[in-house]
Amino acid sequence: MLDSARQVGFVGVSDLDAAERFYGGVLGLRLEDARPFALVADTGTSQLRITLVDEVRAAPYTVLGWQVTDLEGEVDRLSERGVEFNRYDGMEQDDRGIWTAPSGARIAWFHDPDGNNLSLQA
Repeated sequence: MLDSARQVGFVGVSDLDAAERFYGGVLGLRLEDARPFALVADTGTSQLRITLVDEVRAAPYTVLGWQVTDLEGEVDRLSERGVEFNRYDGMEQDDRGIWTAPSGARIAWFHDPDGNNLSLQA
């Protein structure tokens, strides 16, 4: 049954070296080198395959996100590493770029080097 299977997520990138610097160096994911096709981050509960593609078509919506316990701390840590958090017209975001949804969830968005929209949520 899929409800108990480990989930594997995919994100397409145009340059595995740049992806390794961003996902490994900036975000801090432990990456397994599966070149020439991908980099793989295995968290134990899920797997992310950062896959080399001929053309990245960045979606206008979030394609990958992480639930974190300390959203402000993670935003500050990534900001110190050069990550810029997205701001959206019509959304009330705080000075860090964090939006509070009607449900109470708090979310901040940012892009990877290929323009993939990523998020942090608490």
